[in-house]
Amino acid sequence: MGQQNYIIREFKPDDLEAVVNINRICLPENYPPSFFLEHHYENPKIFLIAEYDGKIVGYNMCRLEYGISNIDGKLARKGHIISIAVMFEYRRRGIGSKLIEEGLKRLKECGATEVYLEVRITNYPAIALYRKMGFRAIKIIEGYYRDGESAYLMVREL
Repeated sequence: MGQQNYIIREFKPDDLEAVVNINRICLPENYPPSFFLEHHYENPKIFLIAEYDGKIVGYNMCRLEYGISNIDGKLARKGHIISIAVMFEYRRRGIGSKLIEEGLKRLKECGATEVYLEVRITNYPAIALYRKMGFRAIKIIEGYYRDGESAYLMVREL
C-alpha cells in the first residue's frame, strides 16, 4: 500500500458539518446533527474522525453501554459501533479498518469486554471488513432498517 496520508483522531464539534455530510452521502440512515454532538459529549474518546491530507473523509461513532452480553448472556460493559462511514473515493485504503481498530482499542480502554454493531444483510463489503476484523454474525434482526431491510447483529470480544 502507498504512503499513509491520513490520521485518525477524536471528533471535535468543528467537525460536525463534515461528519453530517459524510453520513448523508454514504448511508441511508441519517441522523440529526444533535445526535452526533450528543455522542461526542457522552463518549468523546470513542467518536473518531479520519482525516486525509487535512480533509475529513470518514468517522466511527461509538458508545459505551451496560447490559446483557451478546456473547455469554451475563451483564457486560459493551461497545456499540453506532455509525461508521468512509467517503467512496477514499475507500480501499485501509481507513475503515484503521477507524475500527482504533475504536476497538479505545472501547477496551474504557472497560468494554465486547463490541457489537448492526449491518445491512446486503452490505457485503462492510460484512467482509467486519469479519476480517474479528466480528461474527450471531443473528438476523428482521426489518431493522426503516426501509424494511434486515440487519446482521455482529459481535466481537475485546
